[in-house]
Amino acid sequence: MTQTTAEAAATTAPEKFPNLKLIGERINPGFKSTRALFDNEDLAGIQALAVKQAEAGAAYLNVNIGSRAMTDPNWMAEVIKAIQQVTTLPLSFDFPSKKVQEICLSNYDLAKANGALPIVNSITEHPDRWELMDLYKDHKFKVIVMASERMEAGRCVGNKTAEEIYQTAKRCAGRLVSDYGLTLDDVFLDMSVSAIIADKEGLNRSTIEAIARIGDDTEMRGVHMMGGLSNIGQQMPPKAADGSELKHNLECAFLTLTVSHGFDYILATPWKNYHPLPEDSYILQVYRKFLEAKGSDALRAVRKFYKA
Repeated sequence: MTQTTAEAAATTAPEKFPNLKLIGERINPGFKSTRALFDNEDLAGIQALAVKQAEAGAAYLNVNIGSRAMTDPNWMAEVIKAIQQVTTLPLSFDFPSKKVQEICLSNYDLAKANGALPIVNSITEHPDRWELMDLYKDHKFKVIVMASERMEAGRCVGNKTAEEIYQTAKRCAGRLVSDYGLTLDDVFLDMSVSAIIADKEGLNRSTIEAIARIGDDTEMRGVHMMGGLSNIGQQMPPKAADGSELKHNLECAFLTLTVSHGFDYILATPWKNYHPLPEDSYILQVYRKFLEAKGSDALRAVRKFYKA
């Protein structure tokens, strides 16, 4: 019996991660095409971008208009209202400023999102960033908290080991629940995926081990783990030694090792095809060996991705 075109496509399409959800990243001036929309105050174009991400399967839309948010709150409000005119997806507001976040939350229409709370992206243990939680008295929201840094002896320090990442994540999540009344379902732990190109300290390994520890911790059941994956292939060539697309498959390799442990959200472009890599995947095999390497051996392992 011959297959129809649709049936053939269905049987050859890569499997997707069943529990992985996306926060659409494209409403951000870091993308040249989006920056042009902001520069031209093209609200219709911004709306079309919001709809495109929603139709591609995004669960949230991240909103970042850049430095203009600090100087032009009316434009910030216009952008939020325009997006909510065309989609019911909840929004994630990506600004470290309490002033800007208050504008965002004040202009967010809960009813137009079918009652779904927005996300404040993001806080850290540093008092200047944690003060965003002061807004919770007047506005209810979910929160992204960065597990990559902690306060130590009055200063902010980057986490390097799995234990440091895990303890920071657990401490911050516990504080949000006990001090503010959030549930763990309201908490997104940003696990900060690092570029492999210069990772001599095993940051990728530490992040993956911390994700596994959090996933195994029954006291953390229900918390979300997330991250942006674009850094992982920074400065790497486009093609791997086996001819496959290197950067995207590196992202898929990271997800292949973490989604089963509860890593369930990514800040990403929704129309990219994120899928598990099979065990015989060249990229996955090299990535596993890279994770086992240390120091200069890790840098040599990186070259294996693109040199046979």
